[in-house]
Amino acid sequence: MSTLPWLHPDRVALLETALERRIMVLDGGMGTMLQGHRLDEAGFRGERFEHGHDGAHAHRHDEHAHPGGCDLKGNNDLLTLTQPAIIRGVHEAYLEAGADLVETNTFNSTRISQADYRLEHLAHELNLEGAKLARAAADAWTAKTPDRPRFVIGVLGPTSRTASLSPDVNDPGFRNVTFEELAGNYRESAAGLVDGGADAVMVETIFDTLNAKAALYALSELFRERGARVPVMISGTITDRSGRTLSGQTAEAFWYSVRHARPLSVGLNCALGAADLRPHIQTLAGIAECHVSTHPNAGLPNAFAEYDETPEQMASVIGGFARDGLLNLVGGCCGTTPAHIAAIAVAVRDCAPRQLPGLAREAA
Repeated sequence: MSTLPWLHPDRVALLETALERRIMVLDGGMGTMLQGHRLDEAGFRGERFEHGHDGAHAHRHDEHAHPGGCDLKGNNDLLTLTQPAIIRGVHEAYLEAGADLVETNTFNSTRISQADYRLEHLAHELNLEGAKLARAAADAWTAKTPDRPRFVIGVLGPTSRTASLSPDVNDPGFRNVTFEELAGNYRESAAGLVDGGADAVMVETIFDTLNAKAALYALSELFRERGARVPVMISGTITDRSGRTLSGQTAEAFWYSVRHARPLSVGLNCALGAADLRPHIQTLAGIAECHVSTHPNAGLPNAFAEYDETPEQMASVIGGFARDGLLNLVGGCCGTTPAHIAAIAVAVRDCAPRQLPGLAREAA
């Protein structure tokens, strides 16, 4: 994918220039913000899905209709279609807090993940509209401050299945998904993100590197078919204090497994708080030939699965990352809010971005 021209060369140039000049700020948790709206089943369904799983099929009284089918409450990605003003509001809150880049509300917008709600047919639309919402918010903010453009990161989440591990402890060789199925899912979703105006695509919260490879393959195929590309960002997740991904890799091994994609950035997000992620970010900062990112959780979850780390606490730790030259992009994941992002933005504002190693590197 590295030999194709940029789809939007002017926007890529702006992004690359900004990365050279300062540490850029990602947004924070989408789910955290949506939980605050306390939407019920009707709120998630909106008008379109009030009587069924799609307005076009509301007349059908079968297992796919509600009631009698599955609830849609908890399907945060669906709010892109049923509550777009709420999603736009989340983007705007993070932009106001100081975010340079907003991530689309598409973490679970693949056919595989939407199958849990029998909404597989919405995968492309969810990504397309998710990117459009983020694009509109970013463009509106850029118009206010033309000297500081804002960018849209199209999100490809990990899906609810893993290609490396068996879901059945009694059958280690069993897999409930194939590489080809994952690649097909990712390609469809990525096409929606690109068509909706994403400046870059981030394969994020990677717990299984084989899943990530399927996503990277899908992106390369999509770009080849389109004859143009957008920058690719990669963010894995260290699942616990063992310092490894769920599929068993250290941060160093993870980098060398995805390095071939020539990403714009590589980093780690979710699972751990900033303090626990530091040694692994330090590892990436020492070896990666691209920009390094992190968007940690607001600490570790408590007994109630809530996050207690305050904006000041999180910003203090991340400020140390920045002062030590480890970062190019930083934001927040689970439990983080606009207050966290505002504090992080202040903490890294006067710190120089991490310098890329002197090795020759093609643009992402």
